[in-house]
Amino acid sequence: MIEGALSASTLSADNLISKIFECFSRVHDPRSEKKNTSPIVEHLMAGLAVFGLKFPSLLSYDRGRKDLVIEKNLNTLYHVENAPSDTYLRERLDEVDPKEIRPAFKKIFAIFQRAKGLEQFVFMEDHYLLAIDGTGHFSSGKICCPQCCTKKHADGTVTYYHQMLGACLVHPDVDAVLPLCPEPIQNEDGNEKNDCERSAAKRLIENFRREHPHLKVIVIEDGLSSNAPHVKMLEENDIRYILGAKPGDHEFLFSFAEQSEDTSYHEYVDAKGILHQFHYLNGAPLNKSNHDVKVNFFEYEETKPSGETKRFSWVTNIKITASNIYDLMRGGRARWRIENETFNTLKTYGDYNFEHNYGHGKKNLNTNFGLLAMLSFAIDQIQKMGCRLFQAVKKKQGSYRDCWTAMRGAFLLLPMPSWEVFFLLLSKQIDLDWTLKKKT
Repeated sequence: MIEGALSASTLSADNLISKIFECFSRVHDPRSEKKNTSPIVEHLMAGLAVFGLKFPSLLSYDRGRKDLVIEKNLNTLYHVENAPSDTYLRERLDEVDPKEIRPAFKKIFAIFQRAKGLEQFVFMEDHYLLAIDGTGHFSSGKICCPQCCTKKHADGTVTYYHQMLGACLVHPDVDAVLPLCPEPIQNEDGNEKNDCERSAAKRLIENFRREHPHLKVIVIEDGLSSNAPHVKMLEENDIRYILGAKPGDHEFLFSFAEQSEDTSYHEYVDAKGILHQFHYLNGAPLNKSNHDVKVNFFEYEETKPSGETKRFSWVTNIKITASNIYDLMRGGRARWRIENETFNTLKTYGDYNFEHNYGHGKKNLNTNFGLLAMLSFAIDQIQKMGCRLFQAVKKKQGSYRDCWTAMRGAFLLLPMPSWEVFFLLLSKQIDLDWTLKKKT
């Protein structure tokens, strides 16, 4: 966890949400010239509040929208002066270009970096692990928009879907992640060919390098990414990588390593009695068709005292030695954190309702809701690592689900003068009588 008073205040909900409000205030408003139209920033911040407070639906948000307590709390905590209805919220967010939400991710990343939060993510030679993986957040056999990807089935039916390519800084020893702006996987208007994860990866890497030109990272991805075009793109952008490699997809590479006289072996038994065995080879051709694309290849087998075994294999552009191969293995296996700590949290046990259809829209609504959900998740992760008040709420309330339930309940019932008072109340550091006196 991050220490120091500076970090505690800098990484608070109040500061993070205020900076996001500043970013959203600069978003182009398609209706800015129309009279009696509320600013687009109001709708973006109201959308962020929906995911920040884990409302299960827009209807549950809208039911209490005109309540004086909720109006006050939306204004005090999320800078929303005139809360839009759920219908108007969908209509306006549908018009926003998803690219305009990107700066908010960069801003809170910069805040976390200045507070020295990145130090806990340093993995190897001043590099950070950047896990990249795709996930779906909408699927329907009926509802669709021009941006939907489509899958045609043998029986003639069609499934419409939206996906995102997520990216998070992770570390094997840190139970939190730091999300970057995900890359939507969606079709352009008039384009009949589906967008795909490979194309999205190209855009994600380009955007990452533009926004973080000097950040040293080791990209970790699954076996679908260990292909020649992707490897070349990573190296062109001065990015190290540890990519999964499966025998069925890389038969030539596995055969080459098995027959090579330069393949080395390393093993050791740790304090828990687990046997770690490695075979590795530097400078191997990636596949038969790309002899010029050289990679460093290693296989790993873990055997527990019970006899249970697991096997993994990767390619990397980091030179493999007996002294660093254990760390390389840990880095490769840390990719699971984007699935377990990120996607599973967003979809299942974190109450972010990532796959819930808050509204599909005709243009960008579904994608923008996905981005706001991920932005809310990023705020929570930063507070988890660096805000002592948020940590105190979690300790007092128990599970994160209990935290969100308590937060939402207090938000609906009690006027809060600030995020500080909000969290002090939820962590039982002040009582209800004090809160009621403070608001008067």
